[in-house]
Amino acid sequence: MELTVSTNHPNNNFLSPRWNSNPIRQTINKSLHFSQPIQKKLRRRISNLAAANNTGYRTGSNSKSDKINNNTLATTRTSSLETETETVAMAAGNGKPRSAGNGNTALEQLDFERGVCIPFRKYSPQTVRDKVLESRGAILSLIGRGVEIVWKLGLYWSTLVYDYFVGRDEEVVPFRASQLRNLLCDLGPSFIKAGQVLANRPDIIREDYMNELCILQDDVPPFPDQVQRPEIEPIIYRDLFLFRTLASFLNGISLQKLGCNAELIVDEFGEKLLEELDYTLEARNIEDFLENFKDDPTVKIPGVYRQLSGSHVLVMEWIDGIRCTDPQAIKEAGIDIDGFLTVGVSAALRQLLEFGLFHGDPHPGNVFALRDGRIAYVDFGNVAVLSQQNKQILIDAVVHAVNEDYAEMANDFTRLGFLASGTDVSPIIPALEAIWQNSLEKGLADFNFRSVTGKFNQLVYNYPIRIPERFSLVIRSLLTQEGICLTLEPDFKFLEVAYPYVAKRLLTDPNPALRERLIQVLFKDGVFQWKRLENLIVLAKENVAKMSSNPALRGESRQRSKQWRIERKLDLTDTIKDGARLFLLDAGIRRQLLLALTEDSKLHIQELIDVYRLLEDQIDIPSVALEVAQDLPSVARDVMLSWSASVLSDR
Repeated sequence: MELTVSTNHPNNNFLSPRWNSNPIRQTINKSLHFSQPIQKKLRRRISNLAAANNTGYRTGSNSKSDKINNNTLATTRTSSLETETETVAMAAGNGKPRSAGNGNTALEQLDFERGVCIPFRKYSPQTVRDKVLESRGAILSLIGRGVEIVWKLGLYWSTLVYDYFVGRDEEVVPFRASQLRNLLCDLGPSFIKAGQVLANRPDIIREDYMNELCILQDDVPPFPDQVQRPEIEPIIYRDLFLFRTLASFLNGISLQKLGCNAELIVDEFGEKLLEELDYTLEARNIEDFLENFKDDPTVKIPGVYRQLSGSHVLVMEWIDGIRCTDPQAIKEAGIDIDGFLTVGVSAALRQLLEFGLFHGDPHPGNVFALRDGRIAYVDFGNVAVLSQQNKQILIDAVVHAVNEDYAEMANDFTRLGFLASGTDVSPIIPALEAIWQNSLEKGLADFNFRSVTGKFNQLVYNYPIRIPERFSLVIRSLLTQEGICLTLEPDFKFLEVAYPYVAKRLLTDPNPALRERLIQVLFKDGVFQWKRLENLIVLAKENVAKMSSNPALRGESRQRSKQWRIERKLDLTDTIKDGARLFLLDAGIRRQLLLALTEDSKLHIQELIDVYRLLEDQIDIPSVALEVAQDLPSVARDVMLSWSASVLSDR
């Protein structure tokens, strides 16, 4: 299992030499195999830890006068890290996370599903408990708040029961949904945030209630002046403690309806909520986005002033932009709307499928059009992380959808954490097929996420499916951005931009996992799909042509943007080299390709010519041939090793 933290970074060096003797690094190295994407972030976080270490203060201590020596700090942090790495370590032989303790079972399951290691966790049930009980009068405060919550929610639940018994439960839904929204507002900030989350959780709440709770994402009543950061944190911790206590009584129902404990749902919610309250984490998120988009001249991420920022204040670069839902102002700035939407969709897809770190709340107040044609993002408190494993499974799901392999699509749900391990997926397969076939009947040009998610919401509400929090953010993010696109251009087709990007990634990304997915796309039922290959090349060329300059700019401004360092051609050099290597080494692929060239007892030379004509203006044949030739010694060695292995195995 590959473990990743946050985002993909291209840096190939792990930690600088001065960390060789660091006990934390030793713990990391002996406990886990980290992939390259996490290296830069780990270096920065360990640097931050070292800075705290050098001051001689215990990080997170209640008192700044609580001094300890450096060795003690290192030992304390190392022990903590060992505990966290144990959380996601795989137990030998059973493919399940080891249990590090009864109280952290839900968090262990979350880490295992995500494929993400979190060395320094802000949230844990024990941390919340300790925070709540550390002050005098905590018990009385908890009892009072608990009685208030149970009383108000109990009264609301009793009205629902009454509606059901008198047979009017459906006709009063709009009123009860509005009543629930007002009740959550009355119960305070923790419940408002819970309402915002429930607005994206069709696995927990029915769609008509979700639509009402969506109001909380755009319109929240003001709080008294005293309910501000950092004063709000004790309230949040107290409510989280009560949430988890109440959740323990609902585990039976949750297991039946969602396939998981209710405590796991609360832990997901608590983790994200506490992260949003910490501006230090938001500053790190901004730095990650800056790193990811540093070579993309179509995207603007504001800089952060670390020396002026802290856990309760964040100072960022000022963004002077145009609200992304104001088409008139965007046109007056000389920006092409279709081009701007292309830039926005491409940036969103890169976050989701390339970086694995995406903006979880891209509503119109957080996305701007700049006058130079770039798209700008602000507010990075709510971001989500997809591990390399999760990204690969998502691409698997796309491949299975293209190949109409609905049984594997259902299995993808299990691998992503939507279904509990061991769940019988056979009842879900016909429902998935119906949803996808219905979308195909309308044509991909008329595809939109809102109609598909509407049907998907019914599916997850009727089956024991849980939507992991990170994927609820993915769905929300895509729906929000599609809504922005349709506001600016009612006839905009999301997939007309998305498909060319996906095609280019499949054809050019050197990741071995994506190479495997490309083969799955090109072979259906053992038959090579020539037309599909041609379509992929056409779509990939379209993406390169659109993004060779900023498509949001017009006239002279667009010509100037061509000076930017953006790829001008579809670079398939690595793909051709890998294809040649695969042809020589893999007998199965070699046989399938030869069959494809001689299918129906004829040579398919014309198909090869058609593919070549599509690529002749994109490929420098002599340079590609030279690179393939330079790779021949390595290929020859691998061929000999493969042949030797087969000979030895036969004996």
